[in-house]
Amino acid sequence: MTKWILGLALVSSVSAFACDIDGKSGFAPENDMYISSSVKSINGIDEAQFNAVLDEVQAIYEPIIKANGDKMVINRKWDDGTVNASAQRSGKKVILNMYGGLARHNLITRDGFAIVMCHELGHHLGGAPKISGWMNKWASNEGQSDYFANLKCFRLVYGNQDNVAFIANNTIDPTVITACDNAFTIESDSALCQRSAMAAKSTADLLSSLRGNGATDFTKKDPSVVKKTNDRHPDAQCRLDTYFAAALCDKDMNDEVSAKDPNKGTCNRKDGDKSGLRSLCWFKPGN
Repeated sequence: MTKWILGLALVSSVSAFACDIDGKSGFAPENDMYISSSVKSINGIDEAQFNAVLDEVQAIYEPIIKANGDKMVINRKWDDGTVNASAQRSGKKVILNMYGGLARHNLITRDGFAIVMCHELGHHLGGAPKISGWMNKWASNEGQSDYFANLKCFRLVYGNQDNVAFIANNTIDPTVITACDNAFTIESDSALCQRSAMAAKSTADLLSSLRGNGATDFTKKDPSVVKKTNDRHPDAQCRLDTYFAAALCDKDMNDEVSAKDPNKGTCNRKDGDKSGLRSLCWFKPGN
């Protein structure tokens, strides 16, 4: 994540980070917000929901990680008020640091917290593009971790639930309904698309608020175009665009991504795909 610095080499010869161990440069850009466990948030999730989400993701991905010869370690830091999350690799350990402060934030939803967990897994499993530099051999960059979160992880964890009933009982943005209905002909697939897009909206709005900005918008895409793939945190609107594109991509969630080929298992321009493409506000095709 953002603090991929030279000092990393001095930390440990067997440990590698996508971000700081304290999480301050993790899923969200570095921030000083701290939400104590004594705070009763109006909208944030409680400890039982915090653990339930982590259990759900762990149940799906622990066997996958084990099959790769690694061990999944989730540090459940409920009492830590840090408003962030982070990923770390140490030897064969795939480590995820999940903080209660983020879960208690008033903009985060239960599904939004799941997206954050999926993003952190994305650093380990999201494939190319990875963070550039000779020191990194494992961590997918920020934009790719966002893309993986909705393209593969959220679908795999929640795809078998009754998502039609879920969206019937929750408020869905009209733009999301139209886009998902156009992307998927099967009602349950469209429902999962809608659910994952709204989950991402929760996280994107949180990210925007941390930078002192207003809510993100499904109808207002980030117009910027990078000249080189950006490994760092894109702006919140750009990140929502990426999450939404992943939700609309019709690639099979079991079609694995590649550590070297950014086109494998993704919607991409090389293959002529018209929907579900990674946002040019952070991704440079062929770069």
